[in-house]
Amino acid sequence: MNALRQPLEGQTLIGIDVGGTKCAAGLVRASDGKVLGRRLMPTQPHRGGDAVLADVIAAIRSLQSEAGELHIDISAIGIGVAELVGTDGRILSGATIDWQGLDLGKLLHDATGLPAMVDADVRAAARAEAQLGAGRPFRSFLYVTVGTGISASLVIDQVPFSGARGLTGTFASAPGLMPNNHRQLVSGPPLESFAAGPAIINRFAVVRPGFTGTGCDVLSLADSGDSIALSTVTSAAEALGAAIGQLVNVLDPEAVVIGGGLGLAEGVYRDSMLVALRCHIWSDILRDLPVLSAKLGNDAGWIGAALAARSRG
Repeated sequence: MNALRQPLEGQTLIGIDVGGTKCAAGLVRASDGKVLGRRLMPTQPHRGGDAVLADVIAAIRSLQSEAGELHIDISAIGIGVAELVGTDGRILSGATIDWQGLDLGKLLHDATGLPAMVDADVRAAARAEAQLGAGRPFRSFLYVTVGTGISASLVIDQVPFSGARGLTGTFASAPGLMPNNHRQLVSGPPLESFAAGPAIINRFAVVRPGFTGTGCDVLSLADSGDSIALSTVTSAAEALGAAIGQLVNVLDPEAVVIGGGLGLAEGVYRDSMLVALRCHIWSDILRDLPVLSAKLGNDAGWIGAALAARSRG
């Protein structure tokens, strides 16, 4: 039977999540989200877009081979990218991966023979949480991912809001304005440059030269009582919580779901973020809204990308 003519609930799909640090891919059954196979590799975007694309195609072909051994027909590919992605699937930015202007869906179709759907990574992860994860009980929720970068997506009726041009998701990359001691407005750093994983590492390393650990290592040091790590982590978390609180004020979601490598971390980072989030929610009615961890964890991005391919199939 032709894979594209299978009922949606019978489809098996390939999903890929291309982030700034790692690229995750897998086989997933559309009916219940059962994972049938996984691949994980470093993205290493400094090598250039062609090298990253070659790795993605190799991962897809490897999963196609695995599916063949299991006698499974693959229906389509979905890929989530840590860039702005237009409503037509074209990559509209090149901040992380040098794919700006590419028709990635066509390139993947030509290379693998499978129809491919492209979306922003944050919307892909939000979709997975809406359909299979922590967002299922809610008609509307705000999904926030915190890792190498920080992004957000509003979900309504299980559909991530894409906006007029597909440019939703970016709320932590632009510089802000803040008053100084002379009552003048000065440009402040983007939230990502203060509270995301690489920013936490860089800020800690300024005071502890030679530090070569990860963002999670800094969080662990903060949890153990290291004063420098504690100051770095709590200030990052408070800035993040305040920003999410303002999004809640504007969007009035039923809940907030937080994912990503740092977003799923427990301890001082999460506790400080939650306190700041609730402090910066203006209405008493909203202040106790549920704030949940992404149920699908680090699989949310690629599973959600696969589900997007199903919805277009």
